[in-house]
Amino acid sequence: MQTTTSLFADKTKQITVLTGAGISAESGIPTFRGPEGYWTVGAKEYHPQEMATRAMFDTHPYEVWKWYLYRLTVCSTADPNPGHHALVEMERLLQDRFTLVTQNVDNLHLRAGNSFDRTFQIHGNVFYMRCVDECQQQLYSLPTTILPRVNNQDLSDDDKARLCCPDCGAISRPHVLWFDECYDEHYFKFESAIRIAAKTDILIIAGTFGSTNLPNHIANIVYQNQATIINIDIAQNPFAELAINSVHGEFLNMSCSEGLAKILAAIRKEYV
Repeated sequence: MQTTTSLFADKTKQITVLTGAGISAESGIPTFRGPEGYWTVGAKEYHPQEMATRAMFDTHPYEVWKWYLYRLTVCSTADPNPGHHALVEMERLLQDRFTLVTQNVDNLHLRAGNSFDRTFQIHGNVFYMRCVDECQQQLYSLPTTILPRVNNQDLSDDDKARLCCPDCGAISRPHVLWFDECYDEHYFKFESAIRIAAKTDILIIAGTFGSTNLPNHIANIVYQNQATIINIDIAQNPFAELAINSVHGEFLNMSCSEGLAKILAAIRKEYV
């Protein structure tokens, strides 16, 4: 396979990795688009695509917080897996030639050791909150004293107080990109991700089906620039054909951990 030969020999190439839910699934984090994501408010059951919206937050803010705090509990008990650690080693070797773009909000890449500056969290990070009124464009760590939470656990008055903006006292919101919101640069690195895509020589896509706009845009920029795309996934997905048709690209039909280990081994050969 091309990834074990000369693809990474040129030490001027810019390498971008795009990750999705597949890499986190190997740490035991469900996608929350399945049965785990459904939520009951009163007598009605809501889909994740309905819960993760500004419209729902404006109507039922504490129900949305209950849903996210349960997600946060799941994420906080998960550990980075070999795929995450492979990306940390890639960054260590490649330095400024490496950028990680992740759709995952679970914080596992940063916990594994990838740097904040080279990790574009384009959908946010559930471990942070920010003022819903944007009195400041600042992120605040969620207080750990509010965890752990069980499924559908009610919020106490003390819990609600912990979820207030430290600056103005208004309710805070999870630092995530909701389905009825748009990407921006300040919170979600939109322009930065587009710029890095335009400079990318090798794009590695791991564990995502590309169900949101920006990942698809990144992949298409790289493809149109006749650069290389390597897609890693346990199942066929829309990026597989794009990868196969790209210059020296391929589809690695395997887990993210296995595929990233193969690519890391190829990169290491150039640094020994």
